[in-house]
Amino acid sequence: MENLAFASACTLASLLAEKKISSVELVGLYAKRIAQHNGTINAIIWKDLDAAYEQARLSDQRRAEGKTLSIFDGVPCTVKESFQVSGWPTTWGVPDQKNNVTSTTSDLVSRYLGAGLILMGKTNVPLLLSDWQTFNDIYGTTSNPWGHGLIPGGSSGGSAAALAAGLTGLEAGSDIGASIRNPAHYCGVYGHKPTFGVVSPRGQSLGADLAMTDIAVVGPMARSAEDLIHAFSIVAGPPDDIAAGWTLSLPKPSPKPLSDYRVAIIDNSTVSEVDDQVREKLQELGNWLELQGTKVHRDVRPAFSDEEAMDVYLWLLRGATSKRMSDAFVDSIEEQLAVLPSHYDYQRRALEAQRMSHRHWLRWDEKRLQLGKLWAEFFKDFDLLLCPAAASTAYQHDQENERFARVIQVNGKDVPTTDQLFWAGHSCVAYLPATVAPIGLARNGLPVGVQIVGPKFGDYACMQFAALLEKYYGGFQIPPNMTT
Repeated sequence: MENLAFASACTLASLLAEKKISSVELVGLYAKRIAQHNGTINAIIWKDLDAAYEQARLSDQRRAEGKTLSIFDGVPCTVKESFQVSGWPTTWGVPDQKNNVTSTTSDLVSRYLGAGLILMGKTNVPLLLSDWQTFNDIYGTTSNPWGHGLIPGGSSGGSAAALAAGLTGLEAGSDIGASIRNPAHYCGVYGHKPTFGVVSPRGQSLGADLAMTDIAVVGPMARSAEDLIHAFSIVAGPPDDIAAGWTLSLPKPSPKPLSDYRVAIIDNSTVSEVDDQVREKLQELGNWLELQGTKVHRDVRPAFSDEEAMDVYLWLLRGATSKRMSDAFVDSIEEQLAVLPSHYDYQRRALEAQRMSHRHWLRWDEKRLQLGKLWAEFFKDFDLLLCPAAASTAYQHDQENERFARVIQVNGKDVPTTDQLFWAGHSCVAYLPATVAPIGLARNGLPVGVQIVGPKFGDYACMQFAALLEKYYGGFQIPPNMTT
């Protein structure tokens, strides 16, 4: 029973369908593990197990009557704290939002519930979802199940940690700066960052915002690529008011063997150096793919520079996140720039982007569209791009100073943590989909994930390739100290 907590959502669904276990029993299994392990890693920061048990009983009744709602009916799940759930707090880690209890439920959570998934609780986030670590003054610090002094990533760090620790069956996160992808990499689980706009983000906010935030997406996280495919199929689609005018019809490529794929691999960048331990795992994957007959092309890039891609991303990223900045903050930007040390180049660009005019933004948006055109040309020659999700494996908690002043170790050197935003934005600024899949352990014993980038609207192609890697190369591994 203990290792059953680490099973894929598809496996749990099969056991439910075969009536080898009930939904109530599964909730009980996860409730036991939450009581046993969550105190150490602090992944799940809000729960309502009474409501979960009641929903599980209803699911078991539906199954007995032959009226199941989806393949995942009865499977327990949690979601990132930033998703609104009626009657539950949604704080984004902001202290003065501690009592922000909404009466609405986000579209993604509503679709999970509509599919019969059993919502047990919410998982931790960093302040305003703005860090590659996960800690805030309301709920404290979340640790990586692979080492309790290690970060789980962010901002969906609680989501990835809960999955890796076997505290939930399925999760959901959001991503504007690798917030699904880097936690999946650091914790050794799966995550899919959808093509921009194909999954409704409505209700993934502190208030009643209706506008979509540029670049930002929401999507599933899981312990299996097949779980991602089924969960994505449940949540994909526009908000209800838009659905009156259009429907989503994503291409679903026919299954094909690895020998029929053409993949490009990029394992390093002049903008963000990648640690050799991560590069080794990507190179090993490339070697293995070649043995399977896959057409592997190394260090082949779209027809623009890494520096240009990073520049466009940072201006649009920080332009997008300026919406939540106070007037007082924006008014103080000139003063902040005047005293900012010259070596903080990232923060200088971020501040300048947060105060740019709409005319300025339109010009950066045009540059983004030009990059997208070059990506489309690239994907005429390649099915997928494989690259890192981050510059290193998970690192030690570091909550000192501002984010832009922190460093990580890459090949024995201190480098700014913000450099690795390149791997977040290289593709997603052009609205491309990307799946992160675990591909083994580095020499330091920590997980490494590969980021599988596809053409715009090629979401299923990314996840299908991840499923092939899971089947033939390897997938999720249980963290050693989580089995007892």
